[in-house]
Amino acid sequence: MYHHFTKTKLHEVSATLSKVAMGVIPAETVIRGATLVNVCTCELLENTDVAVWGGRIALVGDASHCIGEGTEVVDAAGKFIAPGFLDGHIHVESSMMSAGEYARAVVPHGTTGIYMDPHEICNVLGLDGVKWIMEDAARSPLKAMLTVPSCVPAVPGFEDTGAEVGPADIRETMQWDNVVGLGEMMNFPGIVNGDARTHAIVGETLAANKVATGHYSIPETAQGLNAYIASGVRCCHESTRAEDALAKMRLGMYAMLREGSAWHDLVEVIRSVTEHEVDSRFAVLISDDAHPHTLAGQGHLDHIMRKALSYGLDPIRAIQMVTINCAQCFRMDHELGSVTPGKCADLVLLDNLEEMKVAKVWINGDLVAENGKLTEELAPYTYPERAVHTMHIAGEVTPETFVIRTEKAETKVHTMEVMGGKVNNFMHVREMTAVDGKLCADPSRDILKAVVFERHNETGKVGYGFVEGFGIKNGAMASTVAHDAHNLLVVGTNDEDMAVVANALIECGGGMAVARDGKLVALLPLPIAGLMSDRPVEEMTEAVAAMEAAWAEIGCTMPSPFMTMALIPLACLPELRLTDRGLVDCTTFRFLPLEAE
Repeated sequence: MYHHFTKTKLHEVSATLSKVAMGVIPAETVIRGATLVNVCTCELLENTDVAVWGGRIALVGDASHCIGEGTEVVDAAGKFIAPGFLDGHIHVESSMMSAGEYARAVVPHGTTGIYMDPHEICNVLGLDGVKWIMEDAARSPLKAMLTVPSCVPAVPGFEDTGAEVGPADIRETMQWDNVVGLGEMMNFPGIVNGDARTHAIVGETLAANKVATGHYSIPETAQGLNAYIASGVRCCHESTRAEDALAKMRLGMYAMLREGSAWHDLVEVIRSVTEHEVDSRFAVLISDDAHPHTLAGQGHLDHIMRKALSYGLDPIRAIQMVTINCAQCFRMDHELGSVTPGKCADLVLLDNLEEMKVAKVWINGDLVAENGKLTEELAPYTYPERAVHTMHIAGEVTPETFVIRTEKAETKVHTMEVMGGKVNNFMHVREMTAVDGKLCADPSRDILKAVVFERHNETGKVGYGFVEGFGIKNGAMASTVAHDAHNLLVVGTNDEDMAVVANALIECGGGMAVARDGKLVALLPLPIAGLMSDRPVEEMTEAVAAMEAAWAEIGCTMPSPFMTMALIPLACLPELRLTDRGLVDCTTFRFLPLEAE
């Protein structure tokens, strides 16, 4: 059921491929007359043919002698042929779609393979959830390479999740057929401070000769970064400054340059390449998180490359960054990432390089997408019952549940300031005046109340805090997409609306909700682990657009605000975060009281 990423093993067909190249045996498919984007030499080669047999490339050049009676000949004159695009770091769950629907959205845009880290579903359902999402992915032609979640929970001791993954689990999963490495090692403090359990997780990956992927999110490029790379971590997607990305590349780490639906880092980090005379072989373009409206309206890696071109990147180098560079990062360039003899026939035919407009897509030699759509419908997949019943919150949630009491008339509180399009936030101390012994939101100063409920094991744990930056004047928002523990997160101006959205999600099995004046304004059910829906991408695009409109209706204008909100509990990102256990100072990794001393 799981992908093995190739239609045929090279050692099984190598003799036949040689015969095809010599013209002894006809090719199954010959694509004729395209301009080849040669990612090996960073050049364009006009009037190039590609001969395919058994899902692999037999010849690149003049293939006229490879054409026989049964050969399918594709006229590609005037077009460009390139390797299939690879996304080196993606959380499919963040698309809010099932893995099959995600594939239906991205393959027509030229994406033939992804390196997915399903740590979202793993935090809710454990390794069973990982198996289920991979079964879901296997019904599509997309090559879904698995990097096993490394940090479940993301930062042990600071949050409560629905599962836990340790070194023994990693040792087991490294033997799975579809595993190519370890998901992002977010616990970089554990690595640099010598935590034995954290190093054991990376160690089991290295012992299996697999790739450990990274998450080094602080602007430090000296001894800490060196220590992190020395532990065996091969790549990192958390650079937000050009100098950080460049430092990583100079130390032999693959710098994954991110442009997601909410994280618009590319305009800054691409300068590590465009403004320096350096070899870009260690640069990889990735999405990390992409919402349905981005995928449907703008595209996937093709969209990110267009962005990179607008920031001054050469188109051939852009294609390298989503093909051979990515394949080399995962030590899979012997199979993927270039249009060369022996490699998998994962091919993209482009109308031009300025717009990166994709005309046709082949995976393992099979035409899988044409004119923006898959060539065949996908088989259905149904998640088990346990995956759609994940809301386990202790007790009744009422407006009283959100009350924050204080013994002081005047006090100071720690607040989190968020910014649209950025993953980092900022910690502040703000003066507040109590009302009848209660600390309330203050929309006039853009200070909202934030509450996180543990939702996996009915522990009754609840964390309280305050957040700035959303611009909401009246209303509340709730989400079970709350990285990475995915507990129930509620943000709002008043306790009544906060209770409305919380209860709406408890009743529907998770998702996102917006309320104002005691009434529900928008509801997006995500019944699969409280993270995903099995609805088609077209329907999800409309649903997400309605959710964005609801946010705007209550006063928020930032892009993809629900993705920014979802990072409020992520305790591996600086500076201040809120989990079900309370406020976490993510620069010193200690709990802070809500009221500042």
